[in-house]
Amino acid sequence: MVNIIHSVQGYHSRTIHFLNVAFDSSGDSLLAGDRQGNIYVFDLNGNRFNLVQRTMQACTALAFNLRRKTEFLVALADYSVKCFDTGTQELVSWMRGHESSVSSISVHGSGKYAITTSTDTAQLWDLDTFQRIRKLNVRQSVGIQKVFFLPLSNTILSCFKDNSVFAWEFDTLHCKYQLSPPVEGSVLFYKVFAVTRDSRTLVAGGKSNHLHLWCLELKQLIRIIQMPEKVRAVRHLEFLPDSFDGGSNQVLGVLSQDNIMRFINIETCKLLFDIGSPEEGISTAVISPNGQYIASVMENGSLNLYSVQALTQEGNKNELPGGLNKKRLQALLKGFGEYPAKYRMFVWRSLLQLPENHLAFSSLIDRGIHSAFVNIQKEYPIKSGKLLRVLQRTLSALAHWSAVFAETPYMPLLAFPFVKLFQNNQLICFEVVATVVVNFCQHWFEYFPNPPINVLGMMENVLAHHDKELLQHLIKYNVTSQVYAWPLLETLLSEVLTREEWLKAFDNIFSNHPSYFLMIVIAYVICSRAPLLHCNQAADFEYFFHHRNNVDINLVIKEAYRLMEATPLDIHPQQMLDDFTPLTKGQYPVFNKYPMFIVNYQAQKWEKIRQDEIEYLRERQLAHESEAKAQEQKAEDEAWYQRQKLLQEAEEQRQKILLEEEKLAEQRQRLAVVKRELKVKELQLLDASRRRFLNYQQDQLQMELKRLNDEIARKASMRQQETIAVQDTEPESQKQLFEQHLIKDQEAVTKEMKEEVEAHRRKVDLEDQRVQRLIEIDKEEIQKAQTVAEENLARAEQKHTDTDWRPRHNEQDQEECYREIVKLLHDNRVREAELLKAMREAEEKKQEDVVQNKAQLEEEQKVAAAANGHRKQFLDDKMNDELELAEKLQREHGCFERLCDLKARCTERGVEVQQVPGSGNISHNDLSTLASSPHNRSRAELACREQELMAKVRQLRRRITSRARARLPPAPSPATAWSP
Repeated sequence: MVNIIHSVQGYHSRTIHFLNVAFDSSGDSLLAGDRQGNIYVFDLNGNRFNLVQRTMQACTALAFNLRRKTEFLVALADYSVKCFDTGTQELVSWMRGHESSVSSISVHGSGKYAITTSTDTAQLWDLDTFQRIRKLNVRQSVGIQKVFFLPLSNTILSCFKDNSVFAWEFDTLHCKYQLSPPVEGSVLFYKVFAVTRDSRTLVAGGKSNHLHLWCLELKQLIRIIQMPEKVRAVRHLEFLPDSFDGGSNQVLGVLSQDNIMRFINIETCKLLFDIGSPEEGISTAVISPNGQYIASVMENGSLNLYSVQALTQEGNKNELPGGLNKKRLQALLKGFGEYPAKYRMFVWRSLLQLPENHLAFSSLIDRGIHSAFVNIQKEYPIKSGKLLRVLQRTLSALAHWSAVFAETPYMPLLAFPFVKLFQNNQLICFEVVATVVVNFCQHWFEYFPNPPINVLGMMENVLAHHDKELLQHLIKYNVTSQVYAWPLLETLLSEVLTREEWLKAFDNIFSNHPSYFLMIVIAYVICSRAPLLHCNQAADFEYFFHHRNNVDINLVIKEAYRLMEATPLDIHPQQMLDDFTPLTKGQYPVFNKYPMFIVNYQAQKWEKIRQDEIEYLRERQLAHESEAKAQEQKAEDEAWYQRQKLLQEAEEQRQKILLEEEKLAEQRQRLAVVKRELKVKELQLLDASRRRFLNYQQDQLQMELKRLNDEIARKASMRQQETIAVQDTEPESQKQLFEQHLIKDQEAVTKEMKEEVEAHRRKVDLEDQRVQRLIEIDKEEIQKAQTVAEENLARAEQKHTDTDWRPRHNEQDQEECYREIVKLLHDNRVREAELLKAMREAEEKKQEDVVQNKAQLEEEQKVAAAANGHRKQFLDDKMNDELELAEKLQREHGCFERLCDLKARCTERGVEVQQVPGSGNISHNDLSTLASSPHNRSRAELACREQELMAKVRQLRRRITSRARARLPPAPSPATAWSP
């Protein structure tokens, strides 16, 4: 039908390839997406297209059959799925969750749910909330081929790469069953799948020229179809919908690796037609739900649209599958009483041999609604708007085809059952009604506008032959064939039968001669003889043939066949009715079997009536318009008068306001006079207040000047005093600051002095301990020497008594004693030298510490240069106390104690030690006296040694005092402590 190419013109002209297509649920709109992410909608009826979205990335799958007709789903290259609206062109929702490209989107029959499939997972979505309901995960080694809803059911079918097929219950997502893969010599790995509309047959194909047909009711493989040898792999499968097969699709489209899509009959395994060629190959294809169009994406990126009717016209020979003919169908019908529901529409189309003249029907439809059926809704108020529109279009097409149908009052009743049955295919609906009128309503219009008296006479003859009693009863109560037969004919039995009964009846009507329709009406009357024989009023008879009754349709059908066989030929309707004749192809036949002058006269009459009605309506409209204008003029006049009244009232109100304004003006004048008087008084008060304020301000200024003079005098006096005080001492503020720094430094120096005193005390204690130890050692040696001396003296005295006997011997002993004393003194001197050496080392170490401390103190003197005499006095007092404490400690624990011990020992040995008053030293004369005596020489030496030690202690004390004083910073002079 059409080839669509999206080309971009420019310096480098190029073609943008289409990737995916999808039909909406009606099959009248096509959605297509290209490689750049452009989404187009093609209106096939309106012959126009529109760009509805730019996604800026390639789409991998499309779905256009959602519950909201303007919305569609598109799977994009970033693994997401988006929902857009074709009307508003806005994004409705954005669904994420896939980790690989989405290959297919399956939408539930209700349009509320969708399944998106990728290689690793399938996800179930709620399209009302766009939330993910469930997720199907599989092992990576298995992989998913396709997951989709079965049509018109609540079953989900999942097909995997290992040939396993699982069926899941949609509500609970429990596994219903599994299709076991067939065991064959060469395993066929399923790649593509297709399901019939009745969800009974599944077809699977893959990398082979074989197709597997599964019966989903039996869960068994029922057939294997081998494609031609040219087919080595199957890339896509899709069934061709048919309005007459009840969903059990028989035609399957197979797209193979050679880019040709072949359509075969899965029952006869015959090739019907194909599309595409090796030069213009097909990449993918989609068939519309109504089976009218095939949209294919070509290898070159273009989009082709095919007409199924044109493709099937050559192969459509009005034959049933399996080579069934009319006789075989009649035999099947007699055996079962009706055709299978899923095959009924296909059988009817075959029996009626509908030509499907699309162009001829389109020309009738294009003429618009016939004037006779413009207001059909007034006479037939049908609830369904769709049914009403289809009925209106079908009747209009019939009226345009033949004028008699526009004047036939029962035509809506006759056509309505077929309109309700074929409301989704208006072409088939029109052709079925036209075929019924041409063949089963023969001779109905010969006595138009009266009922067909000739046909009714034939029916009365048959009834008289087979049931005279019933006919006599009807005649008795003046019930003619126009009462008991014509209502059943003009409504095609639709008023007295249910839907199932009506379908069963027309299965038999369409399968037999047109006279069978008359026989089934007569059979209905005969089968209803019992209730009819009890009727005795005309109204009861009329009611009976216009309403449903308790009549078995199977008995009626059986009775009709009996009448067909038992009726004599001379009264048999078959002799007066022609055989079945289908409608001609290409153009519909001319229907003129009616009194044309009557129809024309009636048409003219109706046209005149319509014109009169139109004129009346026009005049009434004019009258209404005139009345409306008069009412409008009246309303305008009323409004004008109302405005004038309002203006007058406003004028009166303004006059009142003017009077009020005059009164207000007078009041304002009086108020102005009062204000002026008040102003004068206010100025007088202000003047008096100003004078009082000036006087007060002058007094305040004088007081302030006096205060300032006093303050100046006081400050001058204070400045003189401060000047005198500055000459002697520092300013008070600097003194306070200095005292603060002094206190801080004093605390630091006091702390340091305490640490040094403690250290010195510890060192003095250590030295005292050492001296005490040496003294004890000396004491022990002296005691030993004294003991030896006493012994020697004792021996000397003993020898002295014996001088007469041995005088030289005594002198020798005395000399030995002297030598021992000298030796002891020598040892004492050695120890004293060692003690002095130790003390000298300690003194050197202390001197080094003093040098270090002196350097540190010099730095501290720079920081504490602002110290005053108070600090010096405080530190002197503190130092004197520390020195007195140290001297006291030394006196109590030092050398004086050792001297007292020496004096006590000397006294014990008879040596008198005299002390100079006011001193602690031994006189030189005393030492010489001690030395003159051999016995006291050692004691004199010890006393000298003790005197030397005390001198060293006093010298050490003076050094400590001088070092402590050296640490004190000098008192700052006023010139350095205060700056201008």
